[in-house]
Amino acid sequence: MDWNSIYQSRVVTAQEAVRAIRSGQRIFLTGNVSVPQTILSALVEYAPNLTDVEICQALTIGPADYVKPEMEGHLRVNTLFISHNVRKAVQEGRADFTPVLLSEFPLLFKRGILPIDVAIIHVSIPDEHGFCSLGVEVGLTKSPAETAKIIIAEVNEQMPRTLGDSFIHVSRLNYIVPVNYPISELAMADEGNSEIVEKIAGHVAELIPDGATMQLGIGAIPDAVLKYLHNKKDLGVHSELFSDGVIDLVNMGVLTNARKTLHPGKIVAGFILGTHALYDWADDNPLIELHRTEYVNDPYVIAQNERMVAINSAIEVDLTGQVCADSIGPKLYSGVGGQLDFIYGASRSKDGVPIIALPSMTTLKDGTPVTRIAAMLKEGAGVVTTRNHVRYIITEYGVADLYGKTIRQRARQLINIAHPDFRADLERQAKELHFL
Repeated sequence: MDWNSIYQSRVVTAQEAVRAIRSGQRIFLTGNVSVPQTILSALVEYAPNLTDVEICQALTIGPADYVKPEMEGHLRVNTLFISHNVRKAVQEGRADFTPVLLSEFPLLFKRGILPIDVAIIHVSIPDEHGFCSLGVEVGLTKSPAETAKIIIAEVNEQMPRTLGDSFIHVSRLNYIVPVNYPISELAMADEGNSEIVEKIAGHVAELIPDGATMQLGIGAIPDAVLKYLHNKKDLGVHSELFSDGVIDLVNMGVLTNARKTLHPGKIVAGFILGTHALYDWADDNPLIELHRTEYVNDPYVIAQNERMVAINSAIEVDLTGQVCADSIGPKLYSGVGGQLDFIYGASRSKDGVPIIALPSMTTLKDGTPVTRIAAMLKEGAGVVTTRNHVRYIITEYGVADLYGKTIRQRARQLINIAHPDFRADLERQAKELHFL
């Protein structure tokens, strides 16, 4: 049969597709803004007919009815990164969390550590050869989908056709659910365009040399940094994700990728998060290559980019340089993501610049100010980037370069970039701990 005949023979409704799922099975759910909304809604509706179905995922954007209390006993999420929509369920014990480096996330499925029965994915319409693109989310989806016994796919007329290692043939799709709805948006710049974010972004930008290749993590700070790079030359991108900010830099001739030492001339990433303007720009754009996360986030691969700049954030940093980015004390909050992959990869890069950037303080719900440069991490806090891996820590008050520094030198530099209201107390605690 030609591919079009295969395609037509496998078209079903979402309600028909989810009936292929059996009790006790493990499902992989594609994530970020690529969550297959129609199939997921049908699965929630069908869930009372199922027991003990495990849903493996990373970050998902949008409503999460599949982790509501009434799903207990039917669907249970096992998330490898805790996104906002499943955080309450994880913290209440109604969902599970598996800690893992983002570079190794797909390998859990590929190597059979977490065998997949059914993959639920979201793809573009097929091209003239019968290949669908995984669109805005390639990195975390390609390998798990290839290992699944059954693939249920939403084929969306509005999913962009991204290029790179992004294609799957219709013959691999067991159940096809045609849909036509806009891909969800996540505008990073809307997350916090504050004066503090701008100051931090300015400090970060000063460390980025001409010809740098950049990793841009999720959040307002990495997005804000892009606005301070207009006077730079021949920048490039090798990142687990990128957002709208790269478009202006490309149009201005700043982001050329010309001096990249790996994949020159190409923006390389695992997925994209942004607005419809970004998705339209990425559609069939040969400048962009999306690849599997086990490749993009491999520290050995990252290190092959000279002048590699990694920009990541944190919840708190202690005076020895330990970085907590996945929990608030023992309360699980997110996950390691790609932070350690890129911090270590940038550290091993020739002239690399590994950066952790965070505001110097935060305010609790009751209005209490709390320093994010702490003498010690909170009890039970998770260390994502160790004091052995850390290099640059940046707040709105400046830059601390901790590489090759003693604990005494580190403590002094970090106190200097802490919020002024907390510096005296930090100095007292540092002396009590014999850090100073």
